[in-house]
Amino acid sequence: MGLPSKLKNLNLFNEGNSYQGKSKSVTLPKLARKTEDYRGGGMNGSVKVDMGMSDDGLVLEYTLGGFDLLSLRQFGIAKIDGTYLRFAGAFQRDDTGEVDAVEVVVRGRHEEIDMGDAEPGEDTEHKVVTNCTYYKLTVNGKKEVEIDTLAFIEFIDGKDRLAEQRKAIGL
Repeated sequence: MGLPSKLKNLNLFNEGNSYQGKSKSVTLPKLARKTEDYRGGGMNGSVKVDMGMSDDGLVLEYTLGGFDLLSLRQFGIAKIDGTYLRFAGAFQRDDTGEVDAVEVVVRGRHEEIDMGDAEPGEDTEHKVVTNCTYYKLTVNGKKEVEIDTLAFIEFIDGKDRLAEQRKAIGL
């Protein structure tokens, strides 16, 4: 019998500044592909042809307790990859006690900041949506995924899946 690893704790860093005690939740970017149906002669059905990363892009969302001036000051930043965020998570298995260190690094810019309701004597929080141009997932120090949209890099499980395409187009 085995039990799954569960997120036991997390921290979020914005430009290296720790949100310890402030970070309430993080929604990590969804990895999705854009596909198109193709059915040619002699085929008895269609297949999904991979056209690259989804048009929805890489999006990280986070919620902070209280008031956060740093995220507000980053809103409208001119550079498309001008904000650097790092998620650090401790995932633990209850059957073995083993802890996996999961780190996600992204670069991008904030699309939306929802400052929520302001009511005296009640909890306040900020919700931030960040569109990312860069994403890297590391587990226990090993790079598992690295996607750099601007540099045309897609690294998965030790293989740069766009290397041949970059070579073919002279990059």
